[in-house]
Amino acid sequence: MADDRSATLYRMVLPDHICPFGVRAKQMLEQNGFEVEDRVLGSREEVDAFKSEQGVATTPQVFIGGERIGGSDDLEQWLADR
Repeated sequence: MADDRSATLYRMVLPDHICPFGVRAKQMLEQNGFEVEDRVLGSREEVDAFKSEQGVATTPQVFIGGERIGGSDDLEQWLADR
């Protein structure tokens, strides 16, 4: 859905590490007019459980209109193709 301007972002924010790719993905979404539902994965266990549940190897993961777009590089490509 090209007109859906809301996105869900799952990103890692640990006490000793904030994933720069998650920060980048959030900035790209906001700069492109998306309302971001920011789902912070706050522990290694949460990150591992999310990756296992979604069948992905990395975070962040962006979902728009119920469709998984992927990580920040995938998001950048998806936005460029719009």
